[in-house]
Amino acid sequence: MSRPPARHQKPRRPASPRPGAHARHQKPSPITSALAHKPTRIAAAVAGSTLVVSAAVAPALTHMTGSGPRTAALDRAGGPAGTMPSPRPSRPHPTRAQSSGAATASLPDQVSARARAAATAHPPARHVARHRRPVPQVAAAPVYRNPLRGVSGLIPERIDMGADFGGTGPIYALGDGVVTSAMTAAGWPGGGWITYRLTDGPAAGLMVFVAEDVTPNVQVGQAVTSSTVIASMFNGGAGIETGWAQPDGSSAESQLPEAGGISGGGPFPTKVGLNFDALLQALGVPAGPNSTDAPNGTLPQNYPTNWAAVARPR
Repeated sequence: MSRPPARHQKPRRPASPRPGAHARHQKPSPITSALAHKPTRIAAAVAGSTLVVSAAVAPALTHMTGSGPRTAALDRAGGPAGTMPSPRPSRPHPTRAQSSGAATASLPDQVSARARAAATAHPPARHVARHRRPVPQVAAAPVYRNPLRGVSGLIPERIDMGADFGGTGPIYALGDGVVTSAMTAAGWPGGGWITYRLTDGPAAGLMVFVAEDVTPNVQVGQAVTSSTVIASMFNGGAGIETGWAQPDGSSAESQLPEAGGISGGGPFPTKVGLNFDALLQALGVPAGPNSTDAPNGTLPQNYPTNWAAVARPR
């Protein structure tokens, strides 16, 4: 193909460059047209922009201060034409003046901001309850325990001023207490005589004796518990006797006038002896052979009777 003559070529015009394709096809903006051809609408557009901007600022100020109800202008404020519709379709469409000017904050953003503020000021109840840890329940420790649980070949015998038993082995204290007597040459058969005052439980303040075929393992003034071996029981022919002692620890409680004044000659069983045997039964010790016989004497008022309430693991 032959090139055209040079006289048909158009010279370039550097003084006035051609506008680009995007400039040639760009349409004038509606605002420019409005300013050029609609001077009467300028005031309305400016007023609408001011109204919408005020509506956008009002919720922010209300949220920051935490006071003041939503105004009617905030409820009616809308976005510019072409934005996403309001999540409340039943609300009236925004007016021409409200749809002009700058865009306002969307309603979901306002709701989210209020929800975050409410959660910060008043945390949900489940968050508070999560920090409330239940207080662990501690099982009650035994008050009294079976003092004859370590005796081998334990044989329950007569109930007289106390309760008699045969066998051999260690004898424990009933519970917490303080030793008041510890002898090996007393007037009882076998010579042994030990007393201690209970310091805990329903019988706190009462005196207990362990006598006859026993050897003391404690000293006067020593504190004892239900785990303390206070004596060793040996097979001396008489067995042992244990029961309630007089307040001064000199002998059995049943010998006092207030308990009937019953000594080694009987009649048996005494009420004081039966009461102590009932305590031993509550702790797992076999009952004496005459535990169902008619009682003799009286039981002082300071002695508990509901021993089933102090039963503990054997």
